[in-house]
Amino acid sequence: MPNPLFDSSTPRLGLPLLFAGQTQKEGYLNETAARLDALMFLAIEGEAANPPPAPLDGQSWLISPAASGDWLGHDGQIAIRQGGNWLFALPVDGLRLLDRASGQEWRFSGGWRIPDRPALPAGGTTIDAEARAAIAGIIAALETAGVVPAA
Repeated sequence: MPNPLFDSSTPRLGLPLLFAGQTQKEGYLNETAARLDALMFLAIEGEAANPPPAPLDGQSWLISPAASGDWLGHDGQIAIRQGGNWLFALPVDGLRLLDRASGQEWRFSGGWRIPDRPALPAGGTTIDAEARAAIAGIIAALETAGVVPAA
């Protein structure tokens, strides 16, 4: 019994909303809690196209293109294992995650942004030019990571 003033889910994370007189509210509330639990401080096990053979509740993956099995049709989404089932979440701008496989943090802004490691200075006889190039690389990585605004 949706309310005409509200959608049936939140606009950013797709969390189900409760309505007055709704039956089985615990299902909606539990799904909301499960999604918040997974997405609040998101850590994925890695990126994969196929579900793992023995996932544990609380684990999440980023679904890569050409997904199959239970993940078919969910390319680019976050797969969250909860209660022995899969929940899926679309990434939204501002979402950050930790990739446990690489130890690297990613952020979503129209697509996943993963900062590159700046090259270490090597060789050269003019120390000033080498230092400037190293600093420029560090700043570019910080921009990619969203730590500092782009120029």
